[in-house]
Amino acid sequence: MSKILVIDDEKSIRNTLRDILEYESYKVDTADTGIEGLKLVNAVKYDVILCDIKMPNMDGIEVLDHIMKITDTPVIMISGHGTIETAVEAIKKGAYDYIAKPLDLNRLLITIRNALDKTLLIRETKILKQQVTQTWEMIGQSEAMMQVKDLIGKVAPTNARILITGSNGTGKELVARWIHEKSNRAQSPFIEVNCAAIPSELIESQLFGHEKGSFTSAFKQRRGDFELAIGGTLFLDEIGDMSLSAQAKVLRALQENKITRVGGEKEIPVDVRIIAATNKNLSDEIEKGNFREDLYHRLSVIIIHVPDLNEREGDIRLLATHFMEEVSTKMGKQLLVFTNEAFQRLEKNRWTGNVRELRNVVERLAILCDKEVTEADVEKYVHPLNQA
Repeated sequence: MSKILVIDDEKSIRNTLRDILEYESYKVDTADTGIEGLKLVNAVKYDVILCDIKMPNMDGIEVLDHIMKITDTPVIMISGHGTIETAVEAIKKGAYDYIAKPLDLNRLLITIRNALDKTLLIRETKILKQQVTQTWEMIGQSEAMMQVKDLIGKVAPTNARILITGSNGTGKELVARWIHEKSNRAQSPFIEVNCAAIPSELIESQLFGHEKGSFTSAFKQRRGDFELAIGGTLFLDEIGDMSLSAQAKVLRALQENKITRVGGEKEIPVDVRIIAATNKNLSDEIEKGNFREDLYHRLSVIIIHVPDLNEREGDIRLLATHFMEEVSTKMGKQLLVFTNEAFQRLEKNRWTGNVRELRNVVERLAILCDKEVTEADVEKYVHPLNQA
């Protein structure tokens, strides 16, 4: 339901507009002064604002100036004492439209619908820009993260193979993407393969491709991820879960820089940088016979260990603030701020799910909290199952 704010010092106008707009299924807030209106604009994310021009203490043009600094919500100016000059001034200062009193109901509703379309377009454009220009930023100033960043800065410009280790949810994929973006291959593909999510009988086809008719469901030729990543980076996530037969073929590809599609005979040269990641102790897996030692040595030219969030307490405030900004933008909600006590409570929590868990908690808080996030909110929502 779209939210509309009406700022007007005349009670009869406020009540009439509220009745009309609520009948049209809008959610309506009202303010009788510009100052009160600005307080609401700071606290609530509105889709359209209606603002009278002639008001005591602070007139509508002043209110408009302040609103333009706070939000990009369309503002429709209304007045019974306006002139052409007033209307032109309002439009120049950023008003979406100007409507004279007595209000023409049909024109008002059409203008509001058009303004809502603009609001939707602005939000969609923001999201699309974020997706198109997305950079993979590593948030954190703790000593542990500064060491990781320093190591990335040294190895990213090279073609060295990298093995990223760390617990689930620590951000191993983010590290891999950051390496790619800082490498000389940044303009080429970054292809990710989750080795744990692909059945062992399909992993070879996924990585190396297949020829038409090479197996029952191979209805056409398919290029594998090694080919798709030529010139760029191939990220083998959860490589500790890869089958031994696939490991043997990956080892051969790394040794010879060539692959052969399943069911094919032709060798295809591949210029690919390999970054692998695992949450397992590969030394233990080698001892158990689950992982090839020679492949381990091929992959681990450089080893980057991503620390658990519990080792990065100093980064929790930065991460929580970053996630709140990200989530609020995507949901089109007013940005919520954390109280100092809320931050302290987050820092005391034991993050078994690491950064991924923190992001989920922040998204939960963004949805369920109003105006700000307090210590009580964190207590209530950080472990929702405990509240059941």
